[in-house]
Amino acid sequence: MRTSIDIPDGLFQRAKKLARERKTSLRALLLEGLSEVLRRERPGRERYQMKDCSFGSGGLVEGLEWTDGDRLRDLTYEGRGG
Repeated sequence: MRTSIDIPDGLFQRAKKLARERKTSLRALLLEGLSEVLRRERPGRERYQMKDCSFGSGGLVEGLEWTDGDRLRDLTYEGRGG
């Protein structure tokens, strides 16, 4: 199938240079890149999710606001000499 796309000049020049260095065609390079992106996006592939290491519930200490940076810092280093 044939199609046409607009590629920014800088990206196009870099791709042509890489294709020359690899002694391959721009088409082959584009197909390799597109295949790689699609491989990473396969349905059913699990995405990495960080383990929830939180404890307790309900968010911040009662009466504490996220915008109170000084108080948050004090509580963070409380009893640690900071």
